[in-house]
Amino acid sequence: MEFSKIISVSGKPGLFQVISQSKNAIIVESLLDQKRIAISATQNVSLLENIAIYTYEEDIPLLEVFKAINTKTEGKKAISHKESGNKLQSFFAEVLPNYDDERVYTSNIKKVIQWFNILIDAGFDFSKVEESAEVTDAE
Repeated sequence: MEFSKIISVSGKPGLFQVISQSKNAIIVESLLDQKRIAISATQNVSLLENIAIYTYEEDIPLLEVFKAINTKTEGKKAISHKESGNKLQSFFAEVLPNYDDERVYTSNIKKVIQWFNILIDAGFDFSKVEESAEVTDAE
């Protein structure tokens, strides 16, 4: 599973992996139930690798945030995204201490934690993503 092929589709729960592309749609597989569906060009799709979190210095790519959560949880699932706003914010502050709390809302934190837990359940290995990124940089 490649991080660059993981997407979120507005109006649909969970995350999806891009399987193939046709002229008018992309075929995706849900990471929740492994069902394949076609997503038309009219639906809003976001590549996870294009999402970043605001900090006071710079925007941090979502993959870097996921790696920080993975390090904190030692490769296990994070707290539930259904926890109270205060618990979510304090957990996120431990993972990313300099996040911009005025521009990163609790709903954003919930989504990030929910996505992280979905990826862990799907067997995503963040340490391998790190290695492949380093190999790419070295070339």
